[in-house]
Amino acid sequence: MNNYSSRQQNKALAGLNGFLTKMYGFMTLSVLVSALTAYLTMTVFAQQVLTYFMNHQAMVWILLFVPIGLSMGISFKATRNPTASFVMLMILSIIYGLEFALIAGVYTQTQIASAFVSSAGVFGAMAVYGTFTKRDLNNAGSYASAALIGLLVAWLINMFLRSSAVAYVFSFIAVIIFTVLTAWDAQKMKNIYQQYGSEVSTNGLAVLGALQLYLDFVNLFLQFLQIFGMSDSRR
Repeated sequence: MNNYSSRQQNKALAGLNGFLTKMYGFMTLSVLVSALTAYLTMTVFAQQVLTYFMNHQAMVWILLFVPIGLSMGISFKATRNPTASFVMLMILSIIYGLEFALIAGVYTQTQIASAFVSSAGVFGAMAVYGTFTKRDLNNAGSYASAALIGLLVAWLINMFLRSSAVAYVFSFIAVIIFTVLTAWDAQKMKNIYQQYGSEVSTNGLAVLGALQLYLDFVNLFLQFLQIFGMSDSRR
C-alpha cells in the first residue's frame, strides 16, 4: 500500500509540474510575442504602421476593445477547444504588442526597460509565492478584485478631472492590486488543476492560466511604465 501510495503521489506531482511548466511556458511565449511585435512595429514597420493608423483612426478603438472579446473567448473555450484558445491567446499577444508600440513613443528606452524589469521581478516573485505557499489566498484575491473594480470607477472619474497627481497615486495602488492578483491567480490555477485536471483538458487549463497571468503581467508593466514616466516628469 505504501509503495502504491508513493507512486500515486509521484504521478500527481509529475502531472502538476507538467501543468505548471506548460502554463508558464504559454504565458512566457505570450510575453515574448508581444515584445517581438512591439519591437518590429517600432522599427521595421514603423512608417507603415504610423501611416495606417493616421488614415484609419477607428482602428485604435478596435485595438482597445478586441482584446476584451478575445479574453472572453479564451475563458469560455479554453477547456472545450484548447487549440483555438491558444491561437486566440497568440492573437491577443500580437494586439497588445501593437498597443505597447503605440504607447512606447511617449516613454524613453530607460523607462520602458525599468518598467519591464520591475514588472518581471514582481511577477516572478509573486507567481512563485502563489504556487508554493500553503496559505489560502482566496480572501486576499477577493479583496484585490473588489479594489480593482473600485479603482476602475475612480479612474473613469479621473478621466474627466484629468489630475496627474491622482493618476500617479492610482498607479501605485494598481501595482499593489495586481501584485496580489498575480499570487492569487497562480494559486487558483494550481488548485483548479488539482481538483479538475483529470476531468478537463490540461492544455485548455494551461491556456486559461496563461491568459490570466499574462494579463496580470501586462497590467503590472503598464502601471510601472506610468510610474517611471511620471516620476521622471516630476523632477
